[in-house]
Amino acid sequence: MPMEIERKFTVRDDAPFKGQPAVPVRQGYLARGEREEVRVRRVGDEYSLTVKKGSGLERQEFETSIDAAQFDALWPATEGCRVSKSRRLVPLPAGRTAHVDVFEGRLAGLVTVEVEFEDREEALAFVPPAWFGTEVTDDGRYANKELSSSGIPS
Repeated sequence: MPMEIERKFTVRDDAPFKGQPAVPVRQGYLARGEREEVRVRRVGDEYSLTVKKGSGLERQEFETSIDAAQFDALWPATEGCRVSKSRRLVPLPAGRTAHVDVFEGRLAGLVTVEVEFEDREEALAFVPPAWFGTEVTDDGRYANKELSSSGIPS
């Protein structure tokens, strides 16, 4: 069963991602439940359809590539449940990569960072760098599916 294991944090103002190239990300939610979601996503020129089940540190994730026409056909169904952001990949020690998301539109001002892991033990042993802010892995308000309609958490 495919698993996604990741930790998510806010980002401090002195984060070292500013010079990194950014890739535009557009994602919209076709279905959102308390512990599941179905989304379409465009990252640069790549398109995908993803189903996620669970919440927090470990979730099941099923993702398949779709083409631009399929994305365009599904996109209208996501009205009111969308996220627009730019993503920067920042190298971390031990060969890890920080995925820094700078949100746009009504979420402008929010910046988060996610780090993915091979297993739970690796995730729990991770010591975040000083530029990472508060951990929000288990705070559902920071889940993209929630941000897509509720806005920036207060």
